[in-house]
Amino acid sequence: MSLAEASEARKARLIALRKRKAGEAVDEGSEGAEPVIKHRLFDPNTRTLKKHTPDDDAQMEDTVEHQVEGLAQQIIAEDAERRAQDLDLHNIAPKKPNWDLKRELDKKLSKLERKTQEAIHTLIRQRLAAQKGQSDDIVGAMNAEQRAGENDASSDEED
Repeated sequence: MSLAEASEARKARLIALRKRKAGEAVDEGSEGAEPVIKHRLFDPNTRTLKKHTPDDDAQMEDTVEHQVEGLAQQIIAEDAERRAQDLDLHNIAPKKPNWDLKRELDKKLSKLERKTQEAIHTLIRQRLAAQKGQSDDIVGAMNAEQRAGENDASSDEED
C-alpha cells in the first residue's frame, strides 16, 4: 500500500467518524443500512432493565476474576507458611546464647573469683584454728597456720 492510498483510507475513516459523532448515517458500502442498537442492560420489549442471569457468567469465562480465583488463598497460605518458618525458635535464637553475657561479666567475675578464693582460705584457716583449740578470729587463725607451717618445716628437717 502506497502512502497516497494509506492517506486516502485514513481520511475516509476520519470523515466517517465525524459523521457518527454528529449523528448522521454513515455510508459504508451498503446504502440504507441502519446502525444496530445493542440493548445490553435495557429490554425494549418490557421497557425495564435486564436482571443479571447466570448465563451471562458463562459468556464471560475469561475474566480477571476467574483467572485469579484461587490466587488470594494461595498467597495467604504461602505467607502463613513463611511466617511459621520465620518464627521457628532455632532461626531466632543465636548459636551461642550467652556470648554477650560472657563479654560483659568477665571483668566482674575475675574480681569476684579473687575475693571468693580469699574468703575460702579464711574459712579454712578458721576451721583449722578451731580444731586446734585456738581463737576464732582471723589473727588467731593466721598464727595457728604459721605455727602449723613451722611445725611441718621442723618435722621435715628432723626426718
